[in-house]
Amino acid sequence: MYSKDELKQLKKEFWEGFGIYCSEVPAMKKRKSKFMLYNTKMKGVELKFDATRDGAYVILEINHNDATKRFELYEKFETYKTIMEKDFPCGLMWNFAYVRECGTEVCRIYTHKQGIDIHRRIQWMEFYKFMVDEMLKLEKAFRRVKETIE
Repeated sequence: MYSKDELKQLKKEFWEGFGIYCSEVPAMKKRKSKFMLYNTKMKGVELKFDATRDGAYVILEINHNDATKRFELYEKFETYKTIMEKDFPCGLMWNFAYVRECGTEVCRIYTHKQGIDIHRRIQWMEFYKFMVDEMLKLEKAFRRVKETIE
């Protein structure tokens, strides 16, 4: 088990390594910024990464403060589910009532790779590859439907 400080350092090293990995990926070299993430230009919609003991996550999160608007946005995305999942052979996971660790409820559309653990440094390359590949696909899917949803 890691102490709180050791875990903090481990996560710091993980994300620094991810940044280095991204700068070496050929598909990433031509881009101005690495990923869209918080810069979706759509209020209450963000793209995120998460790496845990349960695996890697690539997430489109709808976190609008107004629950009604959040659910409306989620339903709009759900309308274009087939288009969103075009590049995801196993589909995406759709959760309209995901509760974050802090207790905040959000809507999430995401993909997940199980069987890898952030505590195992030997598996970090699996995390990195999955997260880059899947985020590029999720960004593409988001761009396909964004204008229609707005």
